[in-house]
Amino acid sequence: MSNSKSQVIKGVFWSGLQLVINQSLTFAIRLVLAKILFPEQFGVVGMATVFTGFVQVLNDIGIGAALIQRKDQNLRNAHFHTAFWTGVLWSTSLYLLISFGLSGFVASYYNEPIIKDLIPVLSLGILSSPINLVHKAQLTKQMNFKKMAFIDNIANVTSGVISLILAFAGFGIWSLAFNSVASIVIAMPLYFWATKWTPKFIWETLAFKEIFGFGMLTTLTSIVNYIIGNIDYLIIGKLLNATLLGSYTLAFVLTDTFRNRLTTVMNTVLYPLYGKKQNDSSAVKRYYLKVIEYNCIIIYPIMLYFVVFSGPFIYQVFGSKWVDTIDPLKILAGSVLFSMMVNSNTVLIRGLGFAKLELQLQIVKALIFLPSLAFGIYYGGINGAAWAVLANKVFAVLLAQYTFNKLLSLKISSMEFCKALATPVLATLGSAVVAYTLLWYDINYIVAALIIILVYAALIWLRMKSEILATIRDFRKAKEQPELIVGA
Repeated sequence: MSNSKSQVIKGVFWSGLQLVINQSLTFAIRLVLAKILFPEQFGVVGMATVFTGFVQVLNDIGIGAALIQRKDQNLRNAHFHTAFWTGVLWSTSLYLLISFGLSGFVASYYNEPIIKDLIPVLSLGILSSPINLVHKAQLTKQMNFKKMAFIDNIANVTSGVISLILAFAGFGIWSLAFNSVASIVIAMPLYFWATKWTPKFIWETLAFKEIFGFGMLTTLTSIVNYIIGNIDYLIIGKLLNATLLGSYTLAFVLTDTFRNRLTTVMNTVLYPLYGKKQNDSSAVKRYYLKVIEYNCIIIYPIMLYFVVFSGPFIYQVFGSKWVDTIDPLKILAGSVLFSMMVNSNTVLIRGLGFAKLELQLQIVKALIFLPSLAFGIYYGGINGAAWAVLANKVFAVLLAQYTFNKLLSLKISSMEFCKALATPVLATLGSAVVAYTLLWYDINYIVAALIIILVYAALIWLRMKSEILATIRDFRKAKEQPELIVGA
């Protein structure tokens, strides 16, 4: 088995383990918090995090991505030290700006005075995340996802438990605020322990220019991505109210969180691999199409369940106070079905070194999405926002296929794309028939979930038995190989 394949299998396993633990915990925490708190409290935190999240995107200035993408032979110690101190100085400036300059404006924009006090707390992650930046880049380049999974799991479990304690103790909205930033702070000493790397007082102009040029393009892309992904919160919070924003936020958490975490797992593993395999187009294509297939296989049954059983699920788990979440949850779950088809394409483009093209594609998406979102919210409220998101994901699939057929030397035909999707799509259609039958007979939502998973798994097994068994054998072989160690 090739070393690259071994690294991918190990990376997916450890990152996948991290995904399972983190998402199980996140779901449990959200469930408990949603029972204790109210939609308007979720909405207020959502209002504040639109702005703090945007500043968080600016925080990295693409340096982490540049360190990972840069080939090992072109990377010096000065790059890491320069990246560290640049990140620290930049994040401190941003924290002061948003905490003491923008917090009052945001509170006035939404007419929610408490936001002025919330933003400095939510922004603590801005101060701490650049300190983890170099460590994460080093571990990612090493493809040492076992250590990264350990750190993230410890940090998320610890912060989740503390936020639940705060919620039961009556801290209300502040328990949500703590949960949003604590994991980054808790992870900080763990990253120092994992890499044994410590910053020195080195800042080199040449190193800064070399990483900042690529990093700036990825930052601009991240800004456009963030606007596309969060402008709905901004408009809903302003035109509607905190309660409806809270209901919409829960629908997004239940759907987009699963999608985002899985995508992060796969992209984290494959981004450094794409950089290393830039000159091997057949290998890149093979990995990319396989990622699409497995992404869809994992996420499709979850989204199918939300499409069919969102009503019983919301009523039984969260209660009638969250009834406004039901319809957006159905629509957003449908949008994720399309989103999974293209979730890795921009990372592939960036990994191949086409950061400018990635930015241009995201700008095109934004120019289409923003007017449709404003129209949807104005005429359809949070349901209209969800439909606009769905339409944007369909357009993203079409744009991705145009890109691979017309704009890149790496050609992925529509036939190859459909072939990669065949197994998850067919399994989902078969499971959908079962799901709607169970809904018709009013089967308990928990029992229905188990039946749908079993039917879906059986259909996947029928089509992929040989490949699944081969993957298990490869994983066992990969476990026997020593971890790749790359000095920084």
